Amino acid sequence: MTQSRVDRYWKQFQRSLPPTARRQEKYDWVFHFGSKRTARAIAALVLEGTKTATGSLKWVYQAENKPIPKPGDLSVITDGSKHPVCVIEDTEIRVVPFDKVDARFAFDCGEGDRTLEGWRKGYWQYIETECARIGRRPTRKTPLVCERFRVVYKEPVR
Repeated sequence: MTQSRVDRYWKQFQRSLPPTARRQEKYDWVFHFGSKRTARAIAALVLEGTKTATGSLKWVYQAENKPIPKPGDLSVITDGSKHPVCVIEDTEIRVVPFDKVDARFAFDCGEGDRTLEGWRKGYWQYIETECARIGRRPTRKTPLVCERFRVVYKEPVR
């Protein structure tokens, strides 16, 4: 059995930690931001510190029988082609209705023009797509899992 690139990257991250640092055997999540087509560009926003927040549908976690992320969770972020680019740590998780997301969160998501209006337009398309995939009907009250995170490791894969 060969070890995945993500698993090798996780071990590389673990080896970089000081001896007294908290360690966990496995990452909590592995994913890419956006679509496979946009993932590399969005990962660049994360690496440069422009993107420090993201949102997802609470209903997707329920439909897929997965727990909602929590502060302290560590995720390996990929470029959409299973190539790891960094490790992030969730610092804040809030469940917020779509129509109650604020301008600060939209700005921190780091994409597009970073306005609340621009964010709502882009995320509404995402919400419609995800709701269609899981058989739900989107509304302006659709609950979003709003995550804030920080990059904890961004060395290239060795």
